Amino acid sequence: MQPNLKCDVVVVGAGPAGSTAARFLAKNGIDVIVVDKRQEIGAPKRCAEGIRLKALEKVGLKPNPAWAVNSIRGAVLYAPSGKQLKTVIDDSGGYILERKIFEKHIAAEAIRAGARYMVKTLATGVMKENGYVSGIRAEYMGDEFEIKSRLVIAADGVDSRIAKSAGLDTVNKVTDYHSGFQYEMANLNMNDSDMLHIYFGDNIAPKGYVWIFPKGKDIANVGVGILGLKSDDGNRAKDYLDRFIKDHPEIFKNSSPIEINAGGVPVSSSVDTLVADGLMVVGDAAQQVNPIHGGGIALAMNAARIAADIATKAIRENDLSKEKLQEYEKIWRETDGARMKKLLKLRNFLEKLDDNDFEKFADILKGEDIVRLTGGRYKFLLKLFMKKAPKMLSLAKKFLI
Repeated sequence: MQPNLKCDVVVVGAGPAGSTAARFLAKNGIDVIVVDKRQEIGAPKRCAEGIRLKALEKVGLKPNPAWAVNSIRGAVLYAPSGKQLKTVIDDSGGYILERKIFEKHIAAEAIRAGARYMVKTLATGVMKENGYVSGIRAEYMGDEFEIKSRLVIAADGVDSRIAKSAGLDTVNKVTDYHSGFQYEMANLNMNDSDMLHIYFGDNIAPKGYVWIFPKGKDIANVGVGILGLKSDDGNRAKDYLDRFIKDHPEIFKNSSPIEINAGGVPVSSSVDTLVADGLMVVGDAAQQVNPIHGGGIALAMNAARIAADIATKAIRENDLSKEKLQEYEKIWRETDGARMKKLLKLRNFLEKLDDNDFEKFADILKGEDIVRLTGGRYKFLLKLFMKKAPKMLSLAKKFLI
């Protein structure tokens, strides 16, 4: 029988958000237990594995060749016709991760700091006392048990079971949900293997895009994201990706997949409420995902860092009320959250464009403009459209002002 346990904080989910929260909490001297339903942390991977160096530095991580497997200096964006627009990220650049190793690394760092981990352990719901979340119920190898805690951090991914159990609404709207399908492929014939390659077009990926994220000279994550489970013509994400690969023999002729990943990506920018009495929600569970490209590792880890700092203060002051924990939500919404709200507006605008509009973008935008857009700075578009694309101006005003 698994004994009941006790701690200051129980973290549900050992992804980048959960393990980052655990590492910072443990470093602060907080007694923390992390549970994860998977039998192996990091597997299966759930993304295209890109991250900027600045995002790693923000949470105190230094790139390690064991998991930062390829340096990236920028991106190449392809209009439907194939026209290219190149942009350099910045002087610091970024990396493609080997996420299975990366997640184990940050979990190991949390354990070294003092956190306890339990894998193959399913959190089935929260417990409450006097209206406060007071721990979780869990299952391990057929045994049911409880972990009593002063605080629960839900980092259990899309459609968080723990957040819902605590009474928070984390349901994804269909309009804020992208379907993703990805192969990791070997023996590709790629140019610019230090650049991300992103392809747009209604026939390529309606209301989404195809990506090639190189993990080396001839290995890459090749994937697609589209709005909803299927497009209007009934095709799935996999159908679009298979067609893209078939249509680009110059890249894929002699390549084959060595891994398949599929899943949903929340692109709403965040859930409405991130905290409750005795509860915090971080990462994909909080839908803290970039609405434009669906990336969430950097946002998840930074949100977890903020949450761990506020949780530490709350525990030391013996105040785990929603009002006290809302400082985490306030800080996040004024920083990354504010940028995500702007990017959500930009996403809504981009989803109204057709192939001709994207061709026009390729004509009038410069590489540095893409950097500004990814940072949520898009007001310059209004002046640009006024001069060079007046037909797009009224649409831009509707969604971007």
